[in-house]
Amino acid sequence: MAVPAPFSLSSDPFASKSATSTILGPAVLKIGNFEQTHFGLFTALRRNQGFTLKASMGPAGFTEKLNNNRLKTLADAEDGCDIFNDLKDRFLSFKKNKYMKNIEQFENLAKVQTPKFMVIACADSRVCPSNVLGFQPGEAFMIRNVANLVPTFESGPSETNAALEFAVNSLLVENILVIGHSCCGGIRALMGMQDDDVERSSFIKSWVIVGKNARKKAKAAASNFSFDEQCKHCEKESINHSLLNLLTYPWIEEKVANGELSIHGGYYDFTDCSFEKWTLDYRGTKLEENGSIATKNKIFWC
Repeated sequence: MAVPAPFSLSSDPFASKSATSTILGPAVLKIGNFEQTHFGLFTALRRNQGFTLKASMGPAGFTEKLNNNRLKTLADAEDGCDIFNDLKDRFLSFKKNKYMKNIEQFENLAKVQTPKFMVIACADSRVCPSNVLGFQPGEAFMIRNVANLVPTFESGPSETNAALEFAVNSLLVENILVIGHSCCGGIRALMGMQDDDVERSSFIKSWVIVGKNARKKAKAAASNFSFDEQCKHCEKESINHSLLNLLTYPWIEEKVANGELSIHGGYYDFTDCSFEKWTLDYRGTKLEENGSIATKNKIFWC
């Protein structure tokens, strides 16, 4: 069995190895440009073909109303084209400046991935880990959910623990990094729940209740603080709660105990662009119910 190339977080992980390729040449791009730019417009026109015939059967002013609706539909279609034209430009820039200049690396990635990190982050649009920490293709297997929570092993199947199982047991990642962040709406929803709120009438409430123990600790530790400050405290407490929950998975705890896997917490504060990172100290962590976490290797970047 071939051994994958060693992973490296170099200062320039996209150092050029090959700059020439005939994959997806100019002719394909030209056709794609035409189809992607005008497809929405043609669709809008097609939807309105029958309006002119029906207009003569309506009351006075009906034709003018239909024409106004038609113009509005065309304007909406053009706005949609503008949005996707921007994405098209970004994609073509990526292809030109990264993919084509590092074609050998991407060809290798097409065959196998050997990430060293499994990242669990929030779905919030402001905190993309690839943007904040500069993860490049192939460096991190990633899942994002509301409030970057990790349910316990006993909680049953979810997208998060399915990703964990694949990353740890198949990809053999060496690090799991749970990243929380400032101004988290999911944590705010958790902190705003009442103690007797058992109905949980929304998907959000039903999900964030995973962090109920973190909420309890945050309420107790920051009871004299404002609600905003309590939420900030819980944003960090919930990360540690998720690190403890990771150890409820037998195949994770075994690898951590054997030194084959490390689990880390991270907190990104986008109000001042700072980042905290810490590593779980397995030997000092108490795993019983309502256990406490011990940490090491704390660092702060600002």
